[in-house]
Amino acid sequence: MKNSGQPQSNRAPRGRRKYSRKQLGMLLGGLGALVLLTVAFVAGAQANSGSSTPQALPSVSAEEGSEPTIDLARRIEGDPTAMGAIDAPVVLVEYADYRCPFCGVLSRETLPELISEYVDAGQLRIEWRDYPIFGETSVMAAVAAHAAGEQGLFWEYNTAVYESAPETGHLEIDREKLLAYARDIGVPDLAQFEADLSSPALIARVQANVSEAQQIGVSSVPSIVIDDVPIAGAQPLQVFRDVIDEQLRLAGQ
Repeated sequence: MKNSGQPQSNRAPRGRRKYSRKQLGMLLGGLGALVLLTVAFVAGAQANSGSSTPQALPSVSAEEGSEPTIDLARRIEGDPTAMGAIDAPVVLVEYADYRCPFCGVLSRETLPELISEYVDAGQLRIEWRDYPIFGETSVMAAVAAHAAGEQGLFWEYNTAVYESAPETGHLEIDREKLLAYARDIGVPDLAQFEADLSSPALIARVQANVSEAQQIGVSSVPSIVIDDVPIAGAQPLQVFRDVIDEQLRLAGQ
């Protein structure tokens, strides 16, 4: 599988577009089975015991005689993998892998600007979704970020990983590096963090995100959906601004 790192379109939507599962799949790609196999490999024989954070799957709605459309926003109160007001008028959902160089570009160069301009103003909510397509160590990193999230430091861990990522190529990750990130950001209970690296509940949480990505046909990272508008790859900042501004306009903001 390959990254979608090159801009595909700089045009903002002209009106609110409602995409069906099929249409989103066509726009974002159509593979993903290898990801579930990777997560299953890491989980091994461990039973999925559920997640302490509810994992809401996409909701589907349709007018009579029309094809169903999909709503990816979960808006779960207290979700450690989301930032921004729960009732923000626009929601950005990001599917990403911690070893993806273009995901790192998005994290370092684009998201901080969007947070400053829109999240802090209560206009945008950002919700993270794991999509570890680059093997077992990508899954390990995803679980580690959730382990940090159990202690209230998901986004700090997320940022620390991407800040250490190379501009090109895939970040090399092992268990010691995952522990080092936790120490660097000040995870208070390192013993619990280390234990959580093998938590069936956290592995199940990653797997739930992978299943969601498969439902809409995501096959490359980063893939972003802003309300119902998909953006493939680490597009220029202005592409995100244009889409968010249009969605705010359509929401009457």
